[in-house]
Amino acid sequence: QVQLVESGGGLVQAGGSLRLSCAASGRTFTSYAMGWFRQAPGKEREFVAAISRSGSTFYADSVKGRFTISRDNAKNTVSLQMNSLKPEDTAVYYCAARGGSSFGTHPRLYDYWGQGTQVTVSS
Repeated sequence: QVQLVESGGGLVQAGGSLRLSCAASGRTFTSYAMGWFRQAPGKEREFVAAISRSGSTFYADSVKGRFTISRDNAKNTVSLQMNSLKPEDTAVYYCAARGGSSFGTHPRLYDYWGQGTQVTVSS
């Protein structure tokens, strides 16, 4: 079992930056691929970025070149650095963990979820 707690959300102007962090409990963090998803009001939860156990990364086209996912296995954390933020990035951002070596882009592939953190980008 893995428990995930996100932090770092907030209100930022368009063009600004935020860094989200996700702290994972347990001693098996390295057994999981990690992902970030987001959900805006009235929309489905969508994939943002993922990182495999070995550190390979994958991004949604909408955030490629602006967001960077990273993990620190010594600290059991995964982070999402978000630059050049746009109003359409406004959403609740969720951290998720997937057992196994490869990452996925669909929410149903992930086993554990955090409670989410709100990111609001003003124009």
